[in-house]
Amino acid sequence: MSTFTTTEAALNRDEMAKIVAADIPAGAFVNLGIGQPTNVSNFLTAQQGVTLHTENGMLGMGPVATGDDIDEDLINAGKIPVTELPGASYFHHADSFAMMRGGHLDVCVLGAFQVSEAGDLANWHTGAPGAIPAVGGAMDLAIGAKATWVMMGLFTKTGESKLVEALSYPVTGLGCVSRIYTESAIFDLSGGTVTVRSTHGISFEELAQRLPIDLAKAA
Repeated sequence: MSTFTTTEAALNRDEMAKIVAADIPAGAFVNLGIGQPTNVSNFLTAQQGVTLHTENGMLGMGPVATGDDIDEDLINAGKIPVTELPGASYFHHADSFAMMRGGHLDVCVLGAFQVSEAGDLANWHTGAPGAIPAVGGAMDLAIGAKATWVMMGLFTKTGESKLVEALSYPVTGLGCVSRIYTESAIFDLSGGTVTVRSTHGISFEELAQRLPIDLAKAA
């Protein structure tokens, strides 16, 4: 059971990624989605023994590549240059998706446009005219992984909450998200209840006023 904590400042992206990395169970097989989740790989420790999976056919991905470590033929699903760890393996896309759909991944960490209080996920299309859909393997990951976590900004540029009562964007997966990491708060979702694990740069009371859903507070 999580104990409620708070900090005076909002989390930056590295701080969010560090918290996500620390929450991943030792020995887990994990897929990190495009965008913010990719940064999590930079904060995993060798002691955790976490194995990273990529949709384009790799097990044993290491941190994001920089400088002389960049190999243009070694990229993740988001086309970001990455490194490989000892024992890394490569395989066909079909085998990669079979791992995702077959329930072989312990955790996936995805970005999102919206998440509902029931854990429904929208992250592939806003439905806006002219917007380019980008589903990738998100539907397979959201439903296939044993745990689906989200990293996202909590509010839109106009200040609207991305954590909502019901999705208004096209659905990626229903009832699949169990945890959300944002710059302002971290949430656990279970059975329609949204529990605030921590707040950052905002009080629980202010957070409750700004979000269009009921919130519980971790003990």
